Amino acid sequence: MSKKIKTAYVCDQCGAESPRWGGQCTICGEWNTIKEIRLGSASTERNSRTGYAGSRSEVKLLSDVSLSQAERLSTGISEFDRVLGGGIVRGSVVLIGGAPGAGKSTLLLQAIANIADRGVSVLYVSGEESLQQIAERAHRLKLPAEKIMMLMETSVQRICDMLDEIKPHILVIDSIQVMHTQDTDSAPGSVSQVRESASYLTQYAKKHHVSIFMVGHVTKDQSLAGPMTLSHIVDTQVMLGATDDARFRVLRADKNRFGSVGELGFFAMDSTGLKEVKNPSAMFLNRAEKPSSGSVVTVLWEGTRPLLVEIQALVTDCQYGNPRRLAVGFDQNRLAMLLAVLNRHGGIFTAQDEIYANVVGGIKITETSSDLAIVVGVVSSLRDKIIPHDMFFFGEIGLSGEIRPVANGHARLNDAAKHGFKTAVIPKANVPKTPVKGLQIYGVSTLSEALDKVAEL
Repeated sequence: MSKKIKTAYVCDQCGAESPRWGGQCTICGEWNTIKEIRLGSASTERNSRTGYAGSRSEVKLLSDVSLSQAERLSTGISEFDRVLGGGIVRGSVVLIGGAPGAGKSTLLLQAIANIADRGVSVLYVSGEESLQQIAERAHRLKLPAEKIMMLMETSVQRICDMLDEIKPHILVIDSIQVMHTQDTDSAPGSVSQVRESASYLTQYAKKHHVSIFMVGHVTKDQSLAGPMTLSHIVDTQVMLGATDDARFRVLRADKNRFGSVGELGFFAMDSTGLKEVKNPSAMFLNRAEKPSSGSVVTVLWEGTRPLLVEIQALVTDCQYGNPRRLAVGFDQNRLAMLLAVLNRHGGIFTAQDEIYANVVGGIKITETSSDLAIVVGVVSSLRDKIIPHDMFFFGEIGLSGEIRPVANGHARLNDAAKHGFKTAVIPKANVPKTPVKGLQIYGVSTLSEALDKVAEL
């Protein structure tokens, strides 16, 4: 008796499933993107997801599950380990994305070279580059390549068959967009193929405790190519991008089941690969020798460490009838809100001026501790008053003009003092009980009080 073959109709663009074929996807509105795919029989689907014919999962009581800490393996690159949450967790699946030329393959090649040099078995599977190209990159980076196993393959079934033979601890898939599974008829790179290939490899990783790194491409809007379910399948998703200065790279964790989200790792790109930047604050504080108005320093908290960045503001006369408000590096709506608070509670009217604000270095601000620095930068540019180079600000501004405290205030102060800053204007609730050596701290409770303090200095 023949087994019934299951089919589905899936949109190649958004991954939405339809009960029948249609010319236009009802979800994303694209035309001629709905394809019929073969899911295979029930036994085939079970094999593709478990890796064993007829195998069954074991039911356990939650109280019987071991609470031992997950085993971690260091990559030998401390900034990479920081973003991963302390190292590679056994059996985890990490998706690393980034624009072409960002350094994804270079970073992974450096990491697995360090791991293999310590006697841990690794396998690098390439579906795009030839083995000769990878060997040339390893030679250019002066990496020890004697213990790195290589494989050119795009079928996930054949890759897993090879894994059963050599049993590596670490697997690199470069890239997931070119992989395909034999149970799906659509072309490699389609939504269904990317989803099923990632799911197949993830189930294998959990079953056999193999740590997998998947390289992912990005679209023109810098989002990961493929279905959104790809982010849900993996344990960790990190993005590697370049700053305004093409020499530097920033690695950010957008999702991490084994560590903090939003952690940043900083690298410098040179002829020998990616080098760690031990002091990222110095990278973002490369300020001009001649001070200018509108330039203010703040201390952010990124992941588990403080980061000093420069914020620049420019206030100029409106050339046309509608004044512009432009923010680069933080939320533009928050800039509009801060200007309204400045008008109401600071007595400074800017409705007739064009205002531009920028975070130097291409860093993206996702917290509210930079509010006070942004407002001070706007006032500095408006009044053409230069803020001293050794002075910094942080604090959240409320709608009633109050200065709210922020988390990890003492650590921010200590880091700024190490970089030679002498004066700090911060929320009164963040003023430490014990003084910070070499740092004069002024605590303020309201926006008007902060502006008065800046005018006195």
